[in-house]
Amino acid sequence: MFRKSKGKVLSVLLVVLMMVLALTGCSKDTAKKEPAKAAFKPEKPITAIVPASPGGATDLLARAVEKVWSKYCPQPIQIVNKGGGGGVEGAVAVKTAKPDGYTMIIGMGGGHDIVAPHLQNIEYKYTDLTPVARLSVNSVVILVPAESPFNSVKDVVEWAKRENKPVTASVSQKAGAHDLTAQAFGKKAGITVTPIPHSGGAQAITTLLGGQTTIGTGHPAEVLTHLKSGKLKPIGIALPERDPALPDVPTLKEQGVDVYTWGSVKGVGLPKDTPKEVVNYYADVFKKIADDPEFKKACQDMMQPAQYQNPEEFAKFLKQVTDDYGALIKSLGIEKR
Repeated sequence: MFRKSKGKVLSVLLVVLMMVLALTGCSKDTAKKEPAKAAFKPEKPITAIVPASPGGATDLLARAVEKVWSKYCPQPIQIVNKGGGGGVEGAVAVKTAKPDGYTMIIGMGGGHDIVAPHLQNIEYKYTDLTPVARLSVNSVVILVPAESPFNSVKDVVEWAKRENKPVTASVSQKAGAHDLTAQAFGKKAGITVTPIPHSGGAQAITTLLGGQTTIGTGHPAEVLTHLKSGKLKPIGIALPERDPALPDVPTLKEQGVDVYTWGSVKGVGLPKDTPKEVVNYYADVFKKIADDPEFKKACQDMMQPAQYQNPEEFAKFLKQVTDDYGALIKSLGIEKR
């Protein structure tokens, strides 16, 4: 009887073992047959929101992207300008868009991202978006009219100290990157710099051209025609290193004034929570665009040299720039409204 029971037990164990092996084999077969997750590829047009008015530096960069886009993406790109609220309107439109890869921002890293949040409470911050690529950095350049006796920042500082007179500076708007640069320049140089804010960059440059202020500030791309015509002289760059757009113009630091800002950054972003494969797809597209000879020439011609960064690099850069502006604003004693 014991032998019979033992035989039955062995038979049951053998059946169970065969069933386990069969199930394991099925699982492996099923795993092998599961299709790999398809890489993202857009199937309809992409909307690119530009948080600025037509004709400005950010818009011109987006149009340069548009011209070469079809070489690297099978679907067309549609540029939509939303410049309200100093760029916040456009950023919020992307923030609230579906994170499916069909709505992006070209102009991530402007004043609405890196300066405004330090000065006032707004409904948006740059971390509400996913960084995709940095395309360029628009520096702040110190300018004087062609007939000015000053040919360098050092000349301006020496004159102000010798004559004990204030330096007036024509800037695009109050508490913007240009205004902050002018204030920081005065503080570090040990002279009085009085910024004269305007309602925009064009008005500020008109004031400077009329000789109504000692110096002025601007982005190279926005004063391009005046630089080429010789009506304005660039005398200093407010970047840590020289600007490739104006390689012969020394930085403020080179001229004895330890000040730098980041001007306006031009990058690409997608809504938060956009899938990684979508982010990677567009990062690759914009890398190819940044390396495209036609695009690079267009950027150089408009004094916005292509300066690509991938998503990880761009995210770190945005944090650094935002922190730097925060520290600068604090050092100037400007309080948040």
